[in-house]
Amino acid sequence: MKRPHAFAFALALAVVASAAPAMAEDIKAGDITIQKPWARATPKGAEVGGAYFVIRNTGAQPDRLTGGTADFATVEIHQMKTEDGVMKMVELKDGLPIPAHGSVGLAPGGYHVMLTHLTHPLNKGETIKATLTFEHAGAVEVTFPVLAVGASGPDAAKGGGMGGMKM
Repeated sequence: MKRPHAFAFALALAVVASAAPAMAEDIKAGDITIQKPWARATPKGAEVGGAYFVIRNTGAQPDRLTGGTADFATVEIHQMKTEDGVMKMVELKDGLPIPAHGSVGLAPGGYHVMLTHLTHPLNKGETIKATLTFEHAGAVEVTFPVLAVGASGPDAAKGGGMGGMKM
């Protein structure tokens, strides 16, 4: 005897899975792995947006995220930091060091990729593509699912935000 509720459960699971934004797979280039890439949606007319991810370096040599390119924006590496009690954002013109056998999280409020001069808004549920450039690993194309305006990351609902700190 077949169980009708098993079919209904499978159908409901498929609907829920298709409603969630697709999270990108890990991207590997040499000793560098990019994990959990995502971007925040922007309001109409915004000229800047942000993209976030974790960079893991399994190699014995440090690497450096030096910049990137995208066909819809200028790609810059930035850091939010507090100086004399004032939160400031600074561009990392020399790039972001990735330690050997270590990782760095890019998240709201810390290190992040700043997408400037946007040619269109970043819309929740869509994906955007950018190429990140590393000193040793080279150019790496990354697909970023776009989450809601104000999202804190793909793990926020699970309480696992990245915090933007070196791990």
